[in-house]
Amino acid sequence: MSLKERDKKHLWHPLKQHQIQPESIAIIKAKGCILTDEDGNDYIDAISSWYTCMFGHCNDYIIEKTYRQMQQLDQVMFSDFTHEPAVKLSEELIKILPQGQNKIFFNDNGSTAVEAGIKMALQYYFNKGEKRSMFIAFENGFHGDTFGAMSVSGLSVYNGPFEEFLIDVKRIPTPDGTNHQEILNQLQSFTSKYDIAGFIYEPIVQGAAGMKIHDANGLNEILKFCRANNILTIADEVMTGFGKTGKNFASDYIDTKPDIICLSKALTAGLLPMAITSCTQDIYDAFLSDEMAKGFFHCHTYSGNPIACATALAAIELLQSNEIQNNIKEIIRSQQEFNERIKAHPKVKSTRQIGVIFALDLNTKMERYGDLRDKLLKFFMDRGVFLRPLGNTIYIQVPYIISKKELQKVYCVIEEALTLV
Repeated sequence: MSLKERDKKHLWHPLKQHQIQPESIAIIKAKGCILTDEDGNDYIDAISSWYTCMFGHCNDYIIEKTYRQMQQLDQVMFSDFTHEPAVKLSEELIKILPQGQNKIFFNDNGSTAVEAGIKMALQYYFNKGEKRSMFIAFENGFHGDTFGAMSVSGLSVYNGPFEEFLIDVKRIPTPDGTNHQEILNQLQSFTSKYDIAGFIYEPIVQGAAGMKIHDANGLNEILKFCRANNILTIADEVMTGFGKTGKNFASDYIDTKPDIICLSKALTAGLLPMAITSCTQDIYDAFLSDEMAKGFFHCHTYSGNPIACATALAAIELLQSNEIQNNIKEIIRSQQEFNERIKAHPKVKSTRQIGVIFALDLNTKMERYGDLRDKLLKFFMDRGVFLRPLGNTIYIQVPYIISKKELQKVYCVIEEALTLV
Protein backbone atom coordinates (compact mmCIF):
# COMPACT_ATOMS: atom_id res chain seq x y z
CA MET A 1 0.00 0.00 0.00
CA SER A 2 1.36 3.44 -0.91
CA LEU A 3 2.11 6.15 1.63
CA LYS A 4 -0.74 8.20 0.21
CA GLU A 5 -3.19 5.36 0.86
CA ARG A 6 -1.87 4.72 4.37
CA ASP A 7 -2.04 8.46 5.08
CA LYS A 8 -5.78 8.61 4.44
CA LYS A 9 -6.53 6.02 7.13
CA HIS A 10 -5.58 8.06 10.20
CA LEU A 11 -4.12 11.49 9.36
CA TRP A 12 -5.86 14.87 9.49
CA HIS A 13 -3.89 17.53 7.59
CA PRO A 14 -3.94 21.26 8.38
CA LEU A 15 -5.55 23.82 6.08
CA LYS A 16 -7.21 21.09 4.08
CA GLN A 17 -10.83 20.16 3.37
CA HIS A 18 -10.40 16.42 2.94
CA GLN A 19 -13.89 15.99 1.50
CA ILE A 20 -13.15 17.95 -1.67
CA GLN A 21 -9.41 18.63 -1.98
CA PRO A 22 -6.83 16.34 -3.61
CA GLU A 23 -4.98 13.78 -1.50
CA SER A 24 -1.59 14.70 -0.09
CA ILE A 25 1.62 13.99 -2.00
CA ALA A 26 3.92 11.59 -0.15
CA ILE A 27 7.45 13.01 0.14
CA ILE A 28 10.16 10.52 1.03
CA LYS A 29 13.29 12.68 0.95
CA ALA A 30 14.57 16.21 0.46
CA LYS A 31 17.94 17.72 -0.33
CA GLY A 32 18.88 21.25 -1.24
CA CYS A 33 15.89 22.72 -3.09
CA ILE A 34 14.46 19.37 -4.19
CA LEU A 35 11.59 17.38 -2.68
CA THR A 36 11.20 13.78 -3.92
CA ASP A 37 7.94 11.85 -3.71
CA GLU A 38 7.32 8.13 -3.36
CA ASP A 39 6.92 7.76 -7.15
CA GLY A 40 10.35 9.28 -7.80
CA ASN A 41 9.09 12.69 -8.93
CA ASP A 42 11.19 15.73 -8.01
CA TYR A 43 9.84 19.18 -7.09
CA ILE A 44 11.72 22.44 -6.64
CA ASP A 45 10.66 23.82 -3.26
CA ALA A 46 10.08 27.40 -4.41
CA ILE A 47 8.54 28.53 -1.08
CA SER A 48 11.14 26.93 1.21
CA SER A 49 8.44 24.81 2.85
CA TRP A 50 6.57 27.76 4.33
CA TYR A 51 9.64 30.01 4.52
CA THR A 52 11.58 27.72 6.87
CA CYS A 53 14.24 25.84 4.87
CA MET A 54 16.03 28.97 3.70
CA PHE A 55 19.40 27.18 3.55
CA GLY A 56 17.96 24.23 1.68
CA HIS A 57 16.75 20.89 2.94
CA CYS A 58 19.12 18.67 4.93
CA ASN A 59 21.88 21.26 4.84
CA ASP A 60 25.14 19.41 5.62
CA TYR A 61 26.60 22.17 7.79
CA ILE A 62 23.48 22.50 9.92
CA ILE A 63 23.07 18.72 10.22
CA GLU A 64 26.67 18.36 11.42
CA LYS A 65 26.25 21.04 14.10
CA THR A 66 22.95 19.52 15.20
CA TYR A 67 24.41 16.01 15.32
CA ARG A 68 27.27 17.14 17.56
CA GLN A 69 24.81 18.67 20.00
CA MET A 70 22.68 15.50 20.02
CA GLN A 71 25.69 13.62 21.35
CA GLN A 72 26.33 16.15 24.12
CA LEU A 73 22.95 17.22 25.57
CA ASP A 74 19.52 16.45 24.15
CA GLN A 75 16.89 17.98 26.45
CA VAL A 76 16.73 19.56 29.89
CA MET A 77 13.87 21.60 31.37
CA PHE A 78 14.64 25.28 30.96
CA SER A 79 12.84 26.56 34.04
CA ASP A 80 15.56 25.26 36.40
CA PHE A 81 18.59 24.83 34.14
CA THR A 82 20.56 26.62 31.48
CA HIS A 83 23.11 25.42 28.94
CA GLU A 84 25.73 26.62 26.45
CA PRO A 85 23.61 26.45 23.26
CA ALA A 86 20.88 28.66 24.76
CA VAL A 87 23.34 31.16 26.23
CA LYS A 88 25.35 31.31 23.00
CA LEU A 89 22.22 31.69 20.89
CA SER A 90 21.01 34.60 23.03
CA GLU A 91 24.39 36.30 22.58
CA GLU A 92 24.44 35.83 18.82
CA LEU A 93 20.81 36.82 18.33
CA ILE A 94 21.12 40.04 20.32
CA LYS A 95 24.02 41.01 18.04
CA ILE A 96 21.81 40.94 14.94
CA LEU A 97 18.36 41.80 16.32
CA PRO A 98 17.09 45.37 15.89
CA GLN A 99 18.42 47.84 18.43
CA GLY A 100 16.85 47.73 21.88
CA GLN A 101 16.17 44.01 22.14
CA ASN A 102 17.87 42.59 25.22
CA LYS A 103 16.01 39.51 26.51
CA ILE A 104 15.21 36.17 24.83
CA PHE A 105 12.22 33.99 25.75
CA PHE A 106 11.87 30.55 24.15
CA ASN A 107 8.70 29.10 22.60
CA ASP A 108 7.72 26.21 20.32
CA ASN A 109 6.42 27.85 17.10
CA GLY A 110 5.34 31.11 15.52
CA SER A 111 1.87 31.12 17.06
CA THR A 112 3.19 30.58 20.57
CA ALA A 113 5.87 33.25 20.03
CA VAL A 114 3.03 35.68 19.29
CA GLU A 115 0.99 34.31 22.19
CA ALA A 116 3.85 35.03 24.58
CA GLY A 117 4.27 38.53 23.13
CA ILE A 118 0.60 39.33 23.67
CA LYS A 119 0.73 38.01 27.23
CA MET A 120 3.89 40.01 27.92
CA ALA A 121 2.15 43.20 26.83
CA LEU A 122 -0.97 42.52 28.89
CA GLN A 123 0.95 41.56 32.02
CA TYR A 124 3.39 44.45 31.59
CA TYR A 125 0.55 46.85 32.34
CA PHE A 126 -1.09 44.55 34.89
CA ASN A 127 2.15 44.47 36.89
CA LYS A 128 2.24 48.27 36.76
CA GLY A 129 -1.31 48.47 38.10
CA GLU A 130 -2.85 49.55 34.79
CA LYS A 131 -5.77 47.72 33.20
CA ARG A 132 -5.25 47.56 29.46
CA SER A 133 -6.93 44.81 27.46
CA MET A 134 -7.29 45.97 23.86
CA PHE A 135 -4.91 45.55 20.93
CA ILE A 136 -4.51 47.28 17.59
CA ALA A 137 -3.65 45.22 14.52
CA PHE A 138 -3.58 45.59 10.76
CA GLU A 139 -6.47 44.52 8.58
CA ASN A 140 -5.85 41.14 6.92
CA GLY A 141 -2.90 40.37 9.17
CA PHE A 142 -2.07 36.83 10.22
CA HIS A 143 -0.26 35.97 13.43
CA GLY A 144 -1.07 32.33 14.16
CA ASP A 145 -3.68 29.83 15.27
CA THR A 146 -3.59 29.87 19.08
CA PHE A 147 -6.30 32.01 20.67
CA GLY A 148 -4.33 35.17 21.35
CA ALA A 149 -2.58 35.01 17.98
CA MET A 150 -5.88 34.23 16.27
CA SER A 151 -7.50 37.21 18.00
CA VAL A 152 -5.10 39.70 16.47
CA SER A 153 -5.27 38.05 13.04
CA GLY A 154 -7.63 39.56 10.52
CA LEU A 155 -8.17 36.72 8.03
CA SER A 156 -11.60 35.30 8.89
CA VAL A 157 -11.03 32.23 6.69
CA TYR A 158 -8.82 31.02 9.55
CA ASN A 159 -10.68 32.21 12.64
CA GLY A 160 -14.32 32.76 11.63
CA PRO A 161 -15.84 30.04 13.89
CA PHE A 162 -14.06 31.43 16.96
CA GLU A 163 -14.54 35.18 16.65
CA GLU A 164 -16.96 35.50 19.57
CA PHE A 165 -14.34 34.00 21.91
CA LEU A 166 -11.42 36.28 21.00
CA ILE A 167 -9.83 39.25 22.77
CA ASP A 168 -10.76 42.79 21.71
CA VAL A 169 -8.89 44.14 18.71
CA LYS A 170 -9.28 47.33 16.71
CA ARG A 171 -7.99 47.13 13.15
CA ILE A 172 -6.32 49.72 10.98
CA PRO A 173 -5.38 49.63 7.28
CA THR A 174 -1.77 49.13 6.26
CA PRO A 175 0.05 52.34 5.24
CA ASP A 176 0.36 52.73 1.48
CA GLY A 177 2.33 55.96 1.31
CA THR A 178 -0.74 58.19 1.07
CA ASN A 179 -2.96 57.26 4.01
CA HIS A 180 -0.77 57.44 7.10
CA GLN A 181 -2.40 60.65 8.38
CA GLU A 182 -5.83 59.00 8.17
CA ILE A 183 -4.44 56.05 10.11
CA LEU A 184 -2.97 58.35 12.76
CA ASN A 185 -6.36 60.06 13.11
CA GLN A 186 -7.95 56.65 13.58
CA LEU A 187 -5.35 55.73 16.20
CA GLN A 188 -5.98 59.01 18.01
CA SER A 189 -9.68 58.15 18.14
CA PHE A 190 -8.94 54.68 19.52
CA THR A 191 -6.62 55.94 22.24
CA SER A 192 -9.21 58.48 23.40
CA LYS A 193 -11.83 55.75 23.86
CA TYR A 194 -10.00 52.56 24.83
CA ASP A 195 -7.21 51.36 27.09
CA ILE A 196 -4.83 49.92 24.51
CA ALA A 197 -2.07 47.54 25.54
CA GLY A 198 -0.26 46.99 22.27
CA PHE A 199 -0.02 47.21 18.51
CA ILE A 200 0.98 43.99 16.71
CA TYR A 201 2.09 44.05 13.10
CA GLU A 202 3.92 42.19 10.38
CA PRO A 203 6.65 44.68 9.46
CA ILE A 204 6.67 45.64 5.76
CA VAL A 205 5.21 42.35 4.44
CA GLN A 206 1.91 40.64 5.30
CA GLY A 207 2.66 37.04 4.42
CA ALA A 208 -0.60 35.09 4.61
CA ALA A 209 -2.46 38.06 3.13
CA GLY A 210 -0.62 37.38 -0.13
CA MET A 211 2.81 38.91 0.46
CA LYS A 212 1.29 42.38 0.58
CA ILE A 213 3.99 45.03 1.01
CA HIS A 214 3.27 48.26 2.84
CA ASP A 215 5.03 51.59 3.26
CA ALA A 216 7.95 51.69 5.72
CA ASN A 217 7.67 55.43 6.37
CA GLY A 218 3.98 55.14 7.15
CA LEU A 219 4.64 52.23 9.49
CA ASN A 220 7.32 54.29 11.22
CA GLU A 221 4.78 57.05 11.86
CA ILE A 222 2.41 54.51 13.41
CA LEU A 223 5.17 53.18 15.66
CA LYS A 224 6.15 56.69 16.70
CA PHE A 225 2.53 57.36 17.64
CA CYS A 226 2.43 54.18 19.72
CA ARG A 227 5.62 55.07 21.53
CA ALA A 228 4.35 58.58 22.29
CA ASN A 229 1.12 57.11 23.68
CA ASN A 230 2.75 54.35 25.74
CA ILE A 231 1.38 51.55 23.53
CA LEU A 232 3.72 48.55 23.33
CA THR A 233 4.68 47.46 19.82
CA ILE A 234 5.02 43.81 18.81
CA ALA A 235 6.76 43.00 15.52
CA ASP A 236 5.76 39.60 14.15
CA GLU A 237 8.90 38.65 12.23
CA VAL A 238 8.04 34.94 12.10
CA MET A 239 7.87 35.07 8.30
CA THR A 240 10.04 38.10 7.53
CA GLY A 241 13.02 37.34 9.78
CA PHE A 242 16.51 36.08 8.92
CA GLY A 243 17.32 37.73 5.63
CA LYS A 244 14.20 37.24 3.53
CA THR A 245 13.57 40.96 3.03
CA GLY A 246 17.19 41.64 2.08
CA LYS A 247 18.03 42.71 5.64
CA ASN A 248 18.34 40.48 8.70
CA PHE A 249 14.89 41.62 9.84
CA ALA A 250 12.14 43.68 8.23
CA SER A 251 12.27 45.99 11.27
CA ASP A 252 15.72 47.05 10.04
CA TYR A 253 13.92 49.11 7.36
CA ILE A 254 12.15 51.16 10.05
CA ASP A 255 13.69 53.81 12.32
CA THR A 256 11.38 53.21 15.28
CA LYS A 257 12.14 49.77 16.69
CA PRO A 258 9.62 47.43 18.35
CA ASP A 259 9.38 46.62 22.05
CA ILE A 260 8.79 42.92 21.38
CA ILE A 261 9.76 40.71 18.43
CA CYS A 262 8.36 37.27 17.53
CA LEU A 263 10.64 34.83 15.68
CA SER A 264 10.36 31.29 14.31
CA LYS A 265 10.37 29.50 10.89
CA ALA A 266 13.87 30.18 9.46
CA LEU A 267 15.23 30.54 13.00
CA THR A 268 16.11 26.84 12.92
CA ALA A 269 16.35 26.54 9.12
CA GLY A 270 13.35 24.21 8.94
CA LEU A 271 15.17 21.41 10.76
CA LEU A 272 13.55 21.61 14.21
CA PRO A 273 10.58 23.45 15.73
CA MET A 274 11.51 26.39 17.93
CA ALA A 275 10.49 30.01 18.39
CA ILE A 276 11.62 33.05 20.32
CA THR A 277 9.93 36.12 21.74
CA SER A 278 12.50 38.84 22.38
CA CYS A 279 11.92 42.07 24.27
CA THR A 280 13.53 45.20 25.65
CA GLN A 281 15.02 45.49 29.12
CA ASP A 282 12.09 47.71 30.12
CA ILE A 283 9.59 44.94 29.37
CA TYR A 284 11.64 42.41 31.33
CA ASP A 285 12.08 44.74 34.31
CA ALA A 286 8.30 45.06 34.73
CA PHE A 287 8.21 41.37 35.71
CA LEU A 288 10.90 41.63 38.40
CA SER A 289 9.36 41.65 41.89
CA ASP A 290 9.38 40.06 45.33
CA GLU A 291 5.90 38.81 44.39
CA MET A 292 5.98 35.48 42.55
CA ALA A 293 2.69 36.31 40.83
CA LYS A 294 4.35 39.13 38.89
CA GLY A 295 6.66 36.65 37.16
CA PHE A 296 5.93 35.50 33.63
CA PHE A 297 4.27 32.13 34.16
CA HIS A 298 4.29 30.96 30.57
CA CYS A 299 6.23 27.82 29.71
CA HIS A 300 6.66 25.18 27.02
CA THR A 301 8.11 21.75 27.75
CA TYR A 302 10.74 22.04 25.02
CA SER A 303 11.62 25.69 25.71
CA GLY A 304 15.29 26.29 25.00
CA ASN A 305 15.85 22.77 23.71
CA PRO A 306 19.66 22.41 23.34
CA ILE A 307 19.49 20.66 19.98
CA ALA A 308 17.18 23.31 18.51
CA CYS A 309 19.42 26.06 19.91
CA ALA A 310 22.48 24.48 18.27
CA THR A 311 20.58 24.29 15.00
CA ALA A 312 19.62 27.96 15.22
CA LEU A 313 23.23 28.91 15.91
CA ALA A 314 24.33 27.08 12.77
CA ALA A 315 21.64 28.85 10.74
CA ILE A 316 22.77 32.27 12.02
CA GLU A 317 26.37 31.43 11.09
CA LEU A 318 25.29 30.56 7.56
CA LEU A 319 23.11 33.65 7.26
CA GLN A 320 26.08 35.88 8.03
CA SER A 321 28.44 34.06 5.66
CA ASN A 322 29.67 35.81 2.53
CA GLU A 323 28.36 32.95 0.40
CA ILE A 324 24.76 33.25 1.59
CA GLN A 325 24.80 37.06 1.52
CA ASN A 326 26.05 36.96 -2.08
CA ASN A 327 23.41 34.36 -2.97
CA ILE A 328 20.69 36.60 -1.54
CA LYS A 329 21.89 39.49 -3.71
CA GLU A 330 21.92 37.25 -6.78
CA ILE A 331 18.36 36.00 -6.13
CA ILE A 332 17.16 39.58 -5.71
CA ARG A 333 18.79 40.59 -9.00
CA SER A 334 17.32 37.57 -10.78
CA GLN A 335 13.83 38.26 -9.50
CA GLN A 336 14.08 41.87 -10.60
CA GLU A 337 14.84 40.65 -14.12
CA PHE A 338 11.92 38.23 -13.98
CA ASN A 339 9.67 41.04 -12.84
CA GLU A 340 10.64 43.12 -15.87
CA ARG A 341 9.67 40.18 -18.10
CA ILE A 342 6.19 39.61 -16.73
CA LYS A 343 4.89 42.76 -15.04
CA ALA A 344 3.18 43.93 -18.26
CA HIS A 345 1.67 40.52 -19.04
CA PRO A 346 -2.11 40.86 -19.62
CA LYS A 347 -2.80 38.09 -17.11
CA VAL A 348 -0.80 39.87 -14.39
CA LYS A 349 -2.62 42.47 -12.33
CA SER A 350 0.34 43.58 -10.21
CA THR A 351 3.78 42.51 -8.97
CA ARG A 352 5.87 43.30 -5.90
CA GLN A 353 9.24 42.36 -4.47
CA ILE A 354 11.32 42.88 -1.36
CA GLY A 355 14.47 40.87 -0.76
CA VAL A 356 13.94 37.28 -1.93
CA ILE A 357 10.16 37.64 -1.59
CA PHE A 358 8.42 38.03 -4.95
CA ALA A 359 4.68 37.99 -5.60
CA LEU A 360 2.32 38.59 -8.48
CA ASP A 361 -1.45 38.91 -8.51
CA LEU A 362 -3.29 37.23 -11.37
CA ASN A 363 -5.75 39.36 -13.26
CA THR A 364 -8.61 37.07 -12.31
CA LYS A 365 -10.75 36.39 -9.24
CA MET A 366 -9.94 33.27 -7.26
CA GLU A 367 -11.07 31.97 -3.89
CA ARG A 368 -8.31 31.57 -1.34
CA TYR A 369 -9.01 27.85 -1.15
CA GLY A 370 -11.04 26.98 -4.22
CA ASP A 371 -11.15 24.78 -7.30
CA LEU A 372 -9.20 27.13 -9.58
CA ARG A 373 -6.51 27.62 -6.95
CA ASP A 374 -6.20 23.84 -6.50
CA LYS A 375 -5.90 23.38 -10.27
CA LEU A 376 -3.13 25.95 -10.37
CA LEU A 377 -1.30 24.19 -7.53
CA LYS A 378 -1.57 20.89 -9.43
CA PHE A 379 -0.32 22.58 -12.60
CA PHE A 380 2.85 23.65 -10.83
CA MET A 381 3.39 20.29 -9.16
CA ASP A 382 2.89 18.41 -12.43
CA ARG A 383 5.76 20.45 -13.83
CA GLY A 384 8.06 19.81 -10.90
CA VAL A 385 7.73 23.07 -8.95
CA PHE A 386 6.14 23.50 -5.53
CA LEU A 387 4.37 26.86 -5.54
CA ARG A 388 1.38 27.34 -3.25
CA PRO A 389 -0.93 30.12 -4.49
CA LEU A 390 -2.70 32.32 -1.94
CA GLY A 391 -5.93 32.90 -3.83
CA ASN A 392 -4.95 34.77 -7.00
CA THR A 393 -1.47 35.53 -5.60
CA ILE A 394 1.51 33.48 -6.77
CA TYR A 395 4.56 34.06 -4.62
CA ILE A 396 8.16 32.89 -4.61
CA GLN A 397 10.40 32.57 -1.55
CA VAL A 398 13.20 30.26 -2.62
CA PRO A 399 16.02 28.83 -0.47
CA TYR A 400 19.16 30.94 -0.46
CA ILE A 401 21.13 28.07 -2.00
CA ILE A 402 18.98 27.65 -5.12
CA SER A 403 20.86 27.29 -8.41
CA LYS A 404 20.35 29.59 -11.39
CA LYS A 405 18.96 26.66 -13.38
CA GLU A 406 16.42 25.81 -10.68
CA LEU A 407 15.38 29.44 -10.34
CA GLN A 408 14.87 29.82 -14.08
CA LYS A 409 12.67 26.71 -14.08
CA VAL A 410 10.47 28.32 -11.42
CA TYR A 411 10.10 31.41 -13.61
CA CYS A 412 9.35 29.38 -16.74
CA VAL A 413 6.62 27.36 -15.03
CA ILE A 414 4.96 30.56 -13.80
CA GLU A 415 5.11 32.05 -17.29
CA GLU A 416 3.62 28.86 -18.71
CA ALA A 417 0.80 29.07 -16.18
CA LEU A 418 0.04 32.65 -17.24
CA THR A 419 -0.78 31.45 -20.75
CA LEU A 420 -3.35 29.02 -19.36
CA VAL A 421 -5.08 31.04 -16.61
